[in-house]
Amino acid sequence: MAAHVGASRTPQEVMEHYVSMYIHGNLGKACIPDTIPNRVTDHTCPSGGPLSPSLTTPLPPLDISVAEQQQLGYMPLRDDYEIEYDQDAETLISGLSVNYDDDDVEIELKRAHVDMYVRKLKERQRRKNIARDYNLVPAFLGKDKKDKEKAPKRKITKEEKELRLKLRPLYQFMSCKEFEDFFENMHKERILRAKIRELQRYRRNGITKMEESAEYEAARHKREKRKENKNIASSKRGKEEGKEGEFAAIENLPGFELLSDREKVLCSSLNLSPARYVTVKTIIIKDHLQKRQGIPSKSRLPSYLDKVLKKRILNFLTESGWISRDAS
Repeated sequence: MAAHVGASRTPQEVMEHYVSMYIHGNLGKACIPDTIPNRVTDHTCPSGGPLSPSLTTPLPPLDISVAEQQQLGYMPLRDDYEIEYDQDAETLISGLSVNYDDDDVEIELKRAHVDMYVRKLKERQRRKNIARDYNLVPAFLGKDKKDKEKAPKRKITKEEKELRLKLRPLYQFMSCKEFEDFFENMHKERILRAKIRELQRYRRNGITKMEESAEYEAARHKREKRKENKNIASSKRGKEEGKEGEFAAIENLPGFELLSDREKVLCSSLNLSPARYVTVKTIIIKDHLQKRQGIPSKSRLPSYLDKVLKKRILNFLTESGWISRDAS
């Protein structure tokens, strides 16, 4: 327009004159409305429509090394994997084609195939979003342990770990931040409930001020300590009485004081008097020493000693080191 008017006007002057006279002037006010309606229908709505960009918009690529990409079969520029969820989903539409002679049934069938494929794409993208939100890939590669060491949090108890495992199905309905806030709120709820029960216990015991609670807790701790010590003493006394009662059948027999604790258990289990055990023990050890010196043994074992008793006593003397294993 400036070239048409002539060299007397520059392009900037022509533009300013047009805007002032036609756009903002009387002609513009009469012809141009204040708001221009948008008559274009948006088919790319972000609400998950058939052309929604949320289906195809890739997430930022994962920050992993080339070796880890090869291990996962991950393609960062496409944010895809070599093996995707529902790997054969593309077969639904790979053979579709639109023909002019298609009847209504064929068209609806092809639309149904496309709809099924779109649903599979949505599910594939949803799983990727969950894996990205909850850092499942770094957890699989073992990188989350380093991040946990860098950012220490409160220690999670065993009960909380079990509860987190039970609540895992909620991962697909909540973002990672929402789930962590939900879990922390449950932890705060347990703390508040425990505090309420503690205050109610104070009130039942007649405590109405927090200053009195410290004295009450100190006294309660002393009572529990005394009770614990009393239980330990009674358990020790019961063990001693039980041990004495274990040897009640042989403790009043002659020779009982000559036996060790293991020999007392042996005699009690064999129902053998201490004097007879000492006699058998002496004969066996004497024969063993004579054999080691090359002297033939002429002693005979008592008649009350059958094969079972003899074998048990020989095994006991061997294990205790009184005789060698060859002699037994």
